Amino acid sequence: MASQGIQMPSSCEVPDIPCGLRVFRTLPYAFILIELILGCWVWILVAATRVTISINNGWVMYVSVSCFLFSLILLMVYVSGLHRNNCGTWRIVDVIYHGIAAIFYLSAAVLVVNSAIICNVTLSQSLLPYYTGCTLVNYRLLAAASVFAFVTSLIYMLHSFQSYVR
Repeated sequence: MASQGIQMPSSCEVPDIPCGLRVFRTLPYAFILIELILGCWVWILVAATRVTISINNGWVMYVSVSCFLFSLILLMVYVSGLHRNNCGTWRIVDVIYHGIAAIFYLSAAVLVVNSAIICNVTLSQSLLPYYTGCTLVNYRLLAAASVFAFVTSLIYMLHSFQSYVR
């Protein structure tokens, strides 16, 4: 006889993913709100800078905007309860998504640090800072964005690890 889809063994119990406002009180899923806030700060800070290296800023903006949207969609699925029919699959989706987002955010954080270092070197050596778009304000915005990007990648890693362990 052919089985229908993947069957969970009867001895293995999958913990239920909360729905509604209980999402904000359960540990791995409460991280989503923090991810949204910190990711939004990365997005705002990088958007406020002048573009020094377009490929770096482009990747950081892509990562922050796409992770913000996907995390928001995932939060809406959990709050609305659309995941209730197949919690095991949603757990796998949660672990894989947050693991990939952590890797992407880590790469984006490294690129923001690279842009800040190049801006700092340009400022310290007086290599035409206004021509390259590097000002002290731009450097400080990039430094703040790098801190928020590293913290956001750490939160994504913690979420993925907590979802995997649970």
